Amino acid sequence: MTKVPHAAAGAGGLIPYIAVRDANAATAFYKKAFSAKELFRLVDPASGKIGHAELRIGNGLLMLSDEYPDFGAVAPDSVGGTPVKLHLDVADAEAVFAAALKSGATQLRKLEQQFHGCRQGMLADPFGYSWFISEKTEEVLPDEMQKRWDAMGKA
Repeated sequence: MTKVPHAAAGAGGLIPYIAVRDANAATAFYKKAFSAKELFRLVDPASGKIGHAELRIGNGLLMLSDEYPDFGAVAPDSVGGTPVKLHLDVADAEAVFAAALKSGATQLRKLEQQFHGCRQGMLADPFGYSWFISEKTEEVLPDEMQKRWDAMGKA
């Protein structure tokens, strides 16, 4: 058997795998909102659903599929939502946030400077997932982060 290089940079790391109700629409949204690049997809010959797709977003990889409840792949709407949040580090949070909103995302938290040194906001995509959009603006060491968080609690 020939060893094939893994599609993900840094194979062996954590790769989010999400299920959505309409993987075609989700793929189109992620391309438009986050400049995702589709690496490939596998289409179920019986149903036409996407059984597996891989998208490159920045240096990261996102895997996704349509729902297959009998296989345990269900979208957030099918189970009353999800507590999982996706975090996207970007070079220009304003531009990415605006593109996502224009593409159909909903603002959950406005973009603003955070105590931990990032300009950050949160969006909900049309498929039930929440995304932190984050741009590093300042290097803040953990001790300083804690001090800033403590001070916020006193305000």
